[in-house]
Amino acid sequence: MKVVVSTVVLFVLWVAITGSFDPQELSVGLITAAVISMIAPGVAGPEPKKWLQPKRYLFTFIYLFYFIYAMVKANLDVAMRVINPRLPINPGIVKVKTKLKTHAGKLALANSITLTPGTLSVDIVGQYLYIHWIDVKSPDIEAATQEIVKGFERFLEVIFE
Repeated sequence: MKVVVSTVVLFVLWVAITGSFDPQELSVGLITAAVISMIAPGVAGPEPKKWLQPKRYLFTFIYLFYFIYAMVKANLDVAMRVINPRLPINPGIVKVKTKLKTHAGKLALANSITLTPGTLSVDIVGQYLYIHWIDVKSPDIEAATQEIVKGFERFLEVIFE
């Protein structure tokens, strides 16, 4: 059942991204979705029964606004550092801890961090992410986690768990 659901979800995503209903495009999309689903059946997200929880959709909607807010805030911070070279830059790689359990949740967190300027997800090892940060405020795991991860994680926990 997981393979079928993953295939359908990935195929719908394929059609949405390509925007084409050409038979050749649809064939390639269906084959690609099926192969990916057979290799990694859970890649398309949570179990089908979890999709029926309205709370997930609400948190996804709210998360989009939070993500936009975080991205604008990070863009302004980086822009100010470019405009005013006297602002401190203390680049480094920090280790942060996540409470997220699923691979999809960790991937969404890593991508959200990478898409906000000034941070770049480098690696995920178990419950830890390694993040390149433009201005390391603290090398402490808890402090860095609070600064970088907590805002995203409170939404992603509900969406992906």
